[in-house]
This record gives sequence, structure tokens and C-alpha cells, in this order.
Amino acid sequence: MAVPRATARRPLPHPERAEIRLTAVLHALADPMRLRVVRALAEDGGELSCSDVELPVTKSTCTHHYRVLRESGVLRQVYRGTAKMNRLRREDLDARFPGLLDTVLTAARRHPES
Repeated sequence: MAVPRATARRPLPHPERAEIRLTAVLHALADPMRLRVVRALAEDGGELSCSDVELPVTKSTCTHHYRVLRESGVLRQVYRGTAKMNRLRREDLDARFPGLLDTVLTAARRHPES
């Protein structure tokens, strides 16, 4: 019997809280497209699929941006059916780097062109 596609997917790798590095987080947040994703997740406060955040780039480039955000520890991705759902790892980021995420999001709101 074939395993249904949605359950056949392997879990996506994420760093544990203690493994999240400031340099990786800053690198992930430095890109305007990735920052746009983070802002959307912060404003929503819940989970969004990759397609819920419109980015003016190709699908493969979107995949790259989400992978950088996941591997840096900025967001957590899980499969829900065929969609990848994304949630900001605010609690983990606040525990590792208190105030960093709020400072970056405040600056991004003040200077949206950055």
C-alpha cells in the first residue's frame, strides 16, 4: 500500500533554540524579501503558507528565502497537507536575543524601503 504523499514528507530540519546564532539571524533578516516575510508573520501572529506572502521573485527564489529563514532559526516550517506553513519563532528569538526582533521590526516599519 502506498503511503499518502502528505504523510510521506520528512520533517524539515530546524536549529534547536540553543543552536540559533546571531550571525545567521542577522544574515536572514538583512534581505528585504526575507524581512517582508518576517513582517507578514509578525503582523499575522499565527501561521501563514508560503503563498500567503506575495514576493516579487520566482518560486525557486521564494523557496531559497524560506529555507534561509528556517535554517537560521527565524521561522518554523511544517507541512499541512501539501502546503508548507510558517510560524515566526518569536519566543526562541526573544529568549536568545532579547529585544532584537522587536527592534528590527520597528526599524522596518519606520523605513519600509530598507
